[in-house]
Amino acid sequence: MIKTLIFDFGDVFINLDKEGAMNNALNLFEVETFPEELIAINSLYEQGLISSEEFIEFYVENFPKLSKESILDAWNYILRDFPTHRLEFLKTLAKTDDYKLILLSNTNELHINWIKDKVEFYDDFKNQFHVFYLSHEINLRKPNANIYEFVLHENNLKPEECLFIDDTKENTDSASKLGIHTWNINPTTEDVVNLFTINNHLF
Repeated sequence: MIKTLIFDFGDVFINLDKEGAMNNALNLFEVETFPEELIAINSLYEQGLISSEEFIEFYVENFPKLSKESILDAWNYILRDFPTHRLEFLKTLAKTDDYKLILLSNTNELHINWIKDKVEFYDDFKNQFHVFYLSHEINLRKPNANIYEFVLHENNLKPEECLFIDDTKENTDSASKLGIHTWNINPTTEDVVNLFTINNHLF
């Protein structure tokens, strides 16, 4: 029996443009593929292991032709709209008090600041959850097993009583290995508001 719902944020609640953001970044940085060094820096930043200032400074130093503003624009390009019907679904779900609601997102300070600025109901959204975990605040990142172990331990949860919803297969595969039920949501064909019809076999 599912007692806890663990949600990702991007492409579950807020829409992302991952492909557009990647193409935009490749053009801006004039590279054909993203160098390992940049991937590593981005990962450190998402784990809160370097500050926003250090993160931006790294890009400015490595791409001196680019302005700080163009780097910030490229970084935030991925973030799109947050459909309000998903907020309403979440609020209805929270009101029932049938499940413990947890958010578990790989993100970073710059993205969250952009969302706070652009999404007027961010605080309302955040307040629907019992616990709200952002990777850069807890220094852990999906798909590493230790982030799921942390959530289970911190909240005294049994994996078989949890359903984890994430659009990245690598993340849901990792959670599945710990015995957590998963829904690898396809953001192009599925919507989180249909959680119970799509996963009715679990409820």
